[in-house]
Amino acid sequence: MEFVNGMYSIREIFRIGRGPSSSHTMAPSNACLTAMREVPYAERFEVYLYGSLAKTGKGHRTDYAIKKTIGEDKVKIFFDEGKNDLPHPNTMCILAYNGEEKIYEKTFLSVGGGTIIVYGEKNKKQNLIYREAHFSDIEAVVRKKGIGLDEYVFMNEGTEIKEYLYRVLERMRETINIGINSEGVIPGGLKVKRKAKILFDEGNKKAFGHEKEIYMMSAFAYAASEENACGEMMVTAPTCGASGVLPAVLMFKQIERGYSDESLVSAIAVAGIIGNLIKHNASISGAECGCQAELGSACAMAAAAFAFLKGLNLSQIECSAEIALEHHLGLTCDPINGLVQIPCIERNAAFAMRAVDAVSLAEMLHDKRKISLDSVIETMYNTGRDIPCIYRETSEGGLAKLKIVCD
Repeated sequence: MEFVNGMYSIREIFRIGRGPSSSHTMAPSNACLTAMREVPYAERFEVYLYGSLAKTGKGHRTDYAIKKTIGEDKVKIFFDEGKNDLPHPNTMCILAYNGEEKIYEKTFLSVGGGTIIVYGEKNKKQNLIYREAHFSDIEAVVRKKGIGLDEYVFMNEGTEIKEYLYRVLERMRETINIGINSEGVIPGGLKVKRKAKILFDEGNKKAFGHEKEIYMMSAFAYAASEENACGEMMVTAPTCGASGVLPAVLMFKQIERGYSDESLVSAIAVAGIIGNLIKHNASISGAECGCQAELGSACAMAAAAFAFLKGLNLSQIECSAEIALEHHLGLTCDPINGLVQIPCIERNAAFAMRAVDAVSLAEMLHDKRKISLDSVIETMYNTGRDIPCIYRETSEGGLAKLKIVCD
């Protein structure tokens, strides 16, 4: 991937839409919308899916998303699992025709979190929001101006970003509220039963303490993740498959400690800048760098958000994110049947709790650490590119090869 100097808006990290996959459903839909806008007079389309989009597209309902966007009678979809010389593991090519005449052809890369890049076209630098592209650079600005990380975001994005983040917060809350009151089986063939309501009901029986935290935070993470797996409305944070971690931490800590919505919006801004750094300097794509890029990033974002809510200093916030990301280095992305269900849903719950633990460690040990967040982000990217492709969202290795016994 070609990196540019500076970063885009954190809106790219928090996209509101339907699951189950930001890279496999949201992004292909966006690519199709782009093609339709550019050739609205086209009579028919052909869409060729390569790499992970081809290998796990049916499990992720990529074909359904494309047909829904273009129209089932106007598009033919081809899954080409054999093509290896790709500019990105999530590559798709869209062709448009009038009769037999080809009038359009573009290759799109789904780079994570629902974002698409047109292969061969340069990024437009005038759309960059942030001049800084590393935490060390951001830290220098924040310390010089005597502001917080949230204020740094608002300073660069403008006040209108707050309105958007309030929408993000409300969507996260609504997704959880629906999820903890829903029962049944998640579609897809694995016959995975929804568990959020079970965890929530059990959690309400606990009076207080760590046990209650485990039940309730897990319930919230399951709720958001199960809604995503069912293809319902959610918020990428930074992806669909990792959408349960940040809202679980935020919603539980608000209940436990009484944080205001305004404080949560600021915390989301802090989480967003961490996600932005990871996306810009590494990847949030499971197909490119494994699950460390999705749920590892989500854990780092949630840790930074909670550290901010606790009133910790800049060093402690950075350390929280660094610890959270560091201890997911090398994590594979191997969803069974290409579905965002096993192990994805359970991981969201486990990593929400890890984010809280990372903050506890950072609060005590931040002044004794030897490595920076920037260095761990770089390491994550290098590690991800070294992971064999069968462990990077192709469902060809690891857990994806297990035989599932359905009850």
